[in-house]
Amino acid sequence: MKITVHANANPYFTVRRITTISLLSAIAIVMSIVPGLGYIYIGVIKATFMHIPVIIAAIVEGPIAGAIVGLIFGISSLIINLSGPLAPIFINPLVSVFPRVMIGIISAYVYRWIKISKMSDRQSFKKARARLAVPVAAAVGTMVNTAGVLGMIYLVSSRQFAEINGVTMANMGKILVGVALTNGVAELCLAVILVTIIIKSINSIRR
Repeated sequence: MKITVHANANPYFTVRRITTISLLSAIAIVMSIVPGLGYIYIGVIKATFMHIPVIIAAIVEGPIAGAIVGLIFGISSLIINLSGPLAPIFINPLVSVFPRVMIGIISAYVYRWIKISKMSDRQSFKKARARLAVPVAAAVGTMVNTAGVLGMIYLVSSRQFAEINGVTMANMGKILVGVALTNGVAELCLAVILVTIIIKSINSIRR
């Protein structure tokens, strides 16, 4: 049997893509492990930007790359939290891993949808979409991270969360919404600014 190999085959996992995924995965792991590196304090608010490498991978290399880096981030988050007070909650991959994977997938498709949207072919709209694609994808990816983790806690681990934090089940929703409106807003602003700057630098280097 004769097997024909096409010279113009274009595999997804190119050397560049593998290198990008490996580098961003390593950054996510380091940010998760090193105390103070993955978190910053804004007044009394503790904000994380460990999801930023996932969003960058999604924008630069697509949904599969974003999902892989998100998976690495999620697994590292699960492992780190095994020794903390939230271990009974984060040991569930629906809380610690699944939302991180979805960051990469949803961010990538939001970015692509804005870039190729057919809402208007006018040149001014094309330029506006090009400017908005990265910050909007960064904002959506951050919201997926915040809403995904807090939502899964509420759905599958609300009783454990209430017991660990010494609150009543009746106040659970208010507490989680409060976290989303404080940490979540700060994280969203940071992600939009940092991802936009980093992607602009990456595009300049590639050109």
